[in-house]
Amino acid sequence: LGLWLNESESKNRWMQIFDELKARGVEDVFFLSMDGVSGLEAGVKAVFPTVVVQRCIVHLVRNSLRYVPSKDYKAFTASLKKLYGAPSLKACQSQFESFRQQWDKYPGAIDVWVRNFKHVEQLFDYGSAIRKIMYTTNAVESVHASFRKVTKKGAFPQENALLKVLYLRVKE
Repeated sequence: LGLWLNESESKNRWMQIFDELKARGVEDVFFLSMDGVSGLEAGVKAVFPTVVVQRCIVHLVRNSLRYVPSKDYKAFTASLKKLYGAPSLKACQSQFESFRQQWDKYPGAIDVWVRNFKHVEQLFDYGSAIRKIMYTTNAVESVHASFRKVTKKGAFPQENALLKVLYLRVKE
């Protein structure tokens, strides 16, 4: 849909981007999956108020693992998978309570999920096949990784030079 270069991320900048998309004919945004980008949720909701904003589950897992010693990674992530991979919202909520009790020795890790649990719950408004697609931003992350490969060694005398390289990478 577009490439934008910004020094920083803010609600106002995201609003400008979504206003531009709206002016170009986008009538509505129904769903947005994001990591923790600053201002994105507030910016999109200012322009498209009914959007459902989803936090990337993969990012939540990574963020919570910062508080867990590596010896417990495997068991911790297995517990998490039962939570976001549950067959129903009721099963997810039940699993969440078990998860909180099981891993209460890592309050920082639990807090990541407590703060963002509403984003996990709303996934259950969709079928399991759709949830598998929606729960992550990996497709976008892949594009960003591709961009980093072509820009990490370059020096760009002006913004247009960088935009051309990114455009060519997308076309490739």
